[in-house]
Amino acid sequence: VPLNRISEGNGYDGLNISRQVMAGWMIRLSDYYLDSVHQMMKDELKKAPLIHCDESPFTMSGEKDANDPQSKNYMWVYHSPGIQDSKKIYLYEYDNGSRSAAVIDRYLEGYKGILVSDGYASYHTLDRKHDDLKVAGCWVHCKRKYAEIVKTVKKGAALSPAQQIAREAAERIAVIFHTDNLSKGKSSQEILDNRQQSVKPLVDAFFAWVKEQISQCTVPPKSKTGQGLQYLIYQETYLKVFLTDGDVPIDNSASERSIRTFCIGKKNWMFHNTANGASASAMVYSISETAKLNDLRPYYYFRYILTELPKRSDENGNIDPSKLDDLMPWSSAQRVNA
Repeated sequence: VPLNRISEGNGYDGLNISRQVMAGWMIRLSDYYLDSVHQMMKDELKKAPLIHCDESPFTMSGEKDANDPQSKNYMWVYHSPGIQDSKKIYLYEYDNGSRSAAVIDRYLEGYKGILVSDGYASYHTLDRKHDDLKVAGCWVHCKRKYAEIVKTVKKGAALSPAQQIAREAAERIAVIFHTDNLSKGKSSQEILDNRQQSVKPLVDAFFAWVKEQISQCTVPPKSKTGQGLQYLIYQETYLKVFLTDGDVPIDNSASERSIRTFCIGKKNWMFHNTANGASASAMVYSISETAKLNDLRPYYYFRYILTELPKRSDENGNIDPSKLDDLMPWSSAQRVNA
């Protein structure tokens, strides 16, 4: 809930606390206590065999010129779905608002596993740089490009050659999704068997068809359909990763769902004033969303950890991470406080 809305609501009851004061509370709260919880969640996240990743832009007011093209800021989200005994975690991260590959590289330093993402080039930079990190692409993003082209066709109107190609691409991808979903809910091995036996031939045929359209110049290269075909060729390696592992999803929809709370929120609070505020916001979002993901009620979880954390800090205010195991959202101890 936007702080200005809370401030106005309290004002109606005669309690005058400004938005700036509450923002200061949130920042100090994050620095003193929530950072230790957030850091432990991050350590646990990097143990997961698979992580979803996405990013969303927002406006920074007060520290950057809104007319400056460099003023656009980004919030990142990393999501562990909790497979193979890993924990269910949503982590938001603000790193000076940057969207560069260096941000992901710093955050996932030392990570060994699979990163599921959209087709943004920064993810592929990591794949090429690290032997122990593999990037898996998202088929939903590919299908969306063609679905949007087909939607522009007026009802009853004849399709242009480019639109016909776009429709066929969307239909072929839909068949791939349908065939992969036939093993939904089954074991990882059964999913992998289905992918190798039934899905892989469809994927291979699809990319052969795409390359044929490009070689025959069936559509102008600079048209939306032509650019979509080139995009697929560039993404081919990453889009085929799911065929080799039954635990790798065919798309990055889980990450898009995890960033949705932030996207809905920013329509209400509109902007962050400072980088410190954005970082504090990332911690609050992380803990709140991870609590919900582990079937906890955020208000009661925050109330509990903010009662316990001060008890576990030393005289200098430092908190020993080894004392926080029972405070994590996935801890069995939290079932009592749920």
